[in-house]
Amino acid sequence: MQTGNRPLFVFEMANNHMGDVAHGIKIVEEFAKIIEGISEFDFSVKLQHRHESFIHPGHRNRQDHKLIKRFVDTQLTNADFKRLKEEIQRYGFISMCTPWDELSVDLMEELDFDIIKIASCSFNDWSLLERIAKTKKRIIASTAGASLDVIDQVVSFFSHRQKDFALMHCVGEYPCLRENLELNQIDLFHERYPGIPIGFSTHEDPENYDSIRIAVAKGAVIFEKHIGVPTERYKLNAYSATPGQAKMWLESAMDALKMCGVQGRRKNFTPKEIYDLGILHRGAYAARDLNNGDKLDENSYFLAMPNIDGQIVANDLSKYTEFYAQKDYKKGEVLMRDEFSIKELRKQVKNIVAQLDEILKESKVALPPYVDLEISYHYGIEKFAESGAVLVKVINREYSKILLIMFPGQSYPDHRHIKKDESYHILYGDLTVNLEGVVHQLSRGKVMSVNRGLLHGFTTKSGVIIEEIATTYIEGDSLYEDDSINKRKNRKTFLTFWPEWTS
Repeated sequence: MQTGNRPLFVFEMANNHMGDVAHGIKIVEEFAKIIEGISEFDFSVKLQHRHESFIHPGHRNRQDHKLIKRFVDTQLTNADFKRLKEEIQRYGFISMCTPWDELSVDLMEELDFDIIKIASCSFNDWSLLERIAKTKKRIIASTAGASLDVIDQVVSFFSHRQKDFALMHCVGEYPCLRENLELNQIDLFHERYPGIPIGFSTHEDPENYDSIRIAVAKGAVIFEKHIGVPTERYKLNAYSATPGQAKMWLESAMDALKMCGVQGRRKNFTPKEIYDLGILHRGAYAARDLNNGDKLDENSYFLAMPNIDGQIVANDLSKYTEFYAQKDYKKGEVLMRDEFSIKELRKQVKNIVAQLDEILKESKVALPPYVDLEISYHYGIEKFAESGAVLVKVINREYSKILLIMFPGQSYPDHRHIKKDESYHILYGDLTVNLEGVVHQLSRGKVMSVNRGLLHGFTTKSGVIIEEIATTYIEGDSLYEDDSINKRKNRKTFLTFWPEWTS
């Protein structure tokens, strides 16, 4: 059921109009006053209707059955019922009604009520549900007393008929004790029936303003409470709220909504919050003399309080953010953000990991439970799509196993190893190897060996996963033909790869 962007609050009049249409209109008028100026919510007044056939004709005059007597004594004529519905709409309320039988549904359609409410006792009254499902009305159904199996059946029934409906957590005690409210059922419904609006229909003591706060915090979006206006002639039952009590109920809901804040996104941070946290950050200071162009690493700075405005702080430092000095620093000097060039790698790294995830799923190559990745970019990460590779380090002892992964169109520049011998087994894709000027075309399943000292480079058209078996992997053992690569200090990013990324 579409509830719009605002919670829906339902004032359930039930039989509290007492069969007196003037008193019913008075209730509508009094409750219209308490919602004046409240723009955060939508509001509905709900009636109930029972056709006279609802009660067996041989039992209509019984005085010993409290519900039969109350239903008969408070029954309105169709004309009075229509008048009351018109007043509900005249005061800007959404009109809603609970039909207790099929003939009452006919009247709901005739009078064009906005929403049909299904009472808990009728939740799986299949004859009634079949009739309601034939209407084009929005539907709200209360679930008191219904097992999960029954709720599943009703959800399936309305879903398969593409009905616009919502479920209400409800406890069918009148009044309901605090310890029996079972508000965690709201969580259960959210988890079990995603996409279906969940509400809370309440019969607790009308002085209880805690349950509405909890229901709001649990994500309920529809709230129903019995209401009435007491007079010398008409008294209220123990679970119906006066206008004053309902006003407090609404104010509690508004307060809870404010405390809960935004949904579906990270909250905004107040200037005070940013300031109060910021003064606790450790500032970065030069741990040694730095030269213009030096990259900050864990050996070139230390962290301590206090920090000053504009200083690099601990929270700025990440393996995905690179800082390069734009001036010389003496040991102990404050390191200021505007005196460094900053390279943000996180977005590029995330894109590379997403590509890695895709090629691993496509290839069906399985990885160990957790591995270290090396993202290698010979001419900078911004040119990774042209030149680079991802190295998955699986084993490194006297022998090593590395998965070298390249994406479509990538190349790996010509280089030679000083100490390492290696063999390539193509697990997926294609690889063109230029070995000392001789071109070799490798496809899935092919194996090729490269001895130390031999110049070689690769390219791939559609992407490739290479299983490289070699002698011990030694950092810095690769000597590139293009000396600018050898001189480039920062051309690798290291991170850990968890298996759930490829699940």
